[in-house]
Amino acid sequence: MDFAFDARTEELRVKLLAFMDEYVYPAEQVAHEQRARLASPWDTPQVVEDLKAEARRQGLWNLFLPDAEHGAGLTNLQYAPLAEITGRSPQLAPTATNCAAPDTGNMEVLAQFADEGQKKQWLEPLLAGEIRSAFAMTEPDVASSDATNITTHIERDGDEYVITGRKWYISGAMNPDCKIFIVMGKTDPDGADIRRQQSMVLVPRDTPGVTVDRAMQVFGYEDHYHGGHAEVTFDHARVPVSNLIGEEGGGFAIAQARLGPGRIHHCMRLIGMAERAIELMCRRAVSREAFGKALAQQGVVHNWIADARVTVEQLRLLVLKTAWLMDTVGNKGAHTEIQAIKIATPRAVVDIIDRAIQLHGAGGVSQDFPLAELYAGARTLMIADGPDEVHQRSLARREIKKYL
Repeated sequence: MDFAFDARTEELRVKLLAFMDEYVYPAEQVAHEQRARLASPWDTPQVVEDLKAEARRQGLWNLFLPDAEHGAGLTNLQYAPLAEITGRSPQLAPTATNCAAPDTGNMEVLAQFADEGQKKQWLEPLLAGEIRSAFAMTEPDVASSDATNITTHIERDGDEYVITGRKWYISGAMNPDCKIFIVMGKTDPDGADIRRQQSMVLVPRDTPGVTVDRAMQVFGYEDHYHGGHAEVTFDHARVPVSNLIGEEGGGFAIAQARLGPGRIHHCMRLIGMAERAIELMCRRAVSREAFGKALAQQGVVHNWIADARVTVEQLRLLVLKTAWLMDTVGNKGAHTEIQAIKIATPRAVVDIIDRAIQLHGAGGVSQDFPLAELYAGARTLMIADGPDEVHQRSLARREIKKYL
């Protein structure tokens, strides 16, 4: 395993780091100020559109897509360090480079499984950053950690599918630019194979019967930058049969294919969040005094910073190994490692950010520093994309199976 940056990765890293310093970090406060003046908190501040235009001009666009026809054509190993950099400003940088979830996963699904008509109608404007999208799977009335539990019905009626169900925490759906939902539901609820009951269909936002009911909060935040996390009702919403992605019964397999790369993206962005927290911790430590000496001279602060650095270096190596395995042996061959990073990374990053908050005192939980928002985002990822316990269960079973 060679994790040295190749020439292409290093070129993009240099450009992206400069883009962050020159454009993204200065835009963070500007975005907050502009958002406060918007007619709707879900509208996009102008500075975000300006960042998108500049990123596209510099070639820092669609870096996540390994398909060179649609994206940058990078491998997982090449993209991982770039995702880490954007994770240092998770509210702005992923959106600015058109590498923000859930659009990334949705574009991957469309690029891999959609037909040409679907790609023309939905993938192309997503790639251009002209629209946003949402992935509607999680439901409030069942344990959605088990995707076979979902109850949304997708029933065929002639040349149409009729979708009925309720979803929540549908990321991005509050954004008025969100024009399309990829909806996971059951087309064959009585099928013998519980993993062949689900299908995915494309449902335009303006379809009659689709109602975005409310924005769900995350630790009190509404996450305006990512388009919120909405509760959405599908009340006999009708779409053409041609809106089916792939084949009937293929939804579960598509979901699994979607999640592998997404976990790499999340974990590397989390490492970027941890690096931002360490930077803020160190700056705070050298600028504040308590009990007659700088915080940087306090032994407990030394321990926090040292432990954080060791943890980040360990996590980065594990995630890079996972990216390398995905590139060389595929998602199935990297199954254990994908689960391992999903378990280890959010948990450790939450702890690092928590220490940074503690070092900042009251400022750490305020809006004057990004730490509280970073904490909320990292803590949520212990639930999103499958709760940690689901991955622990699966990983333990794979380990035990070796000895049976």
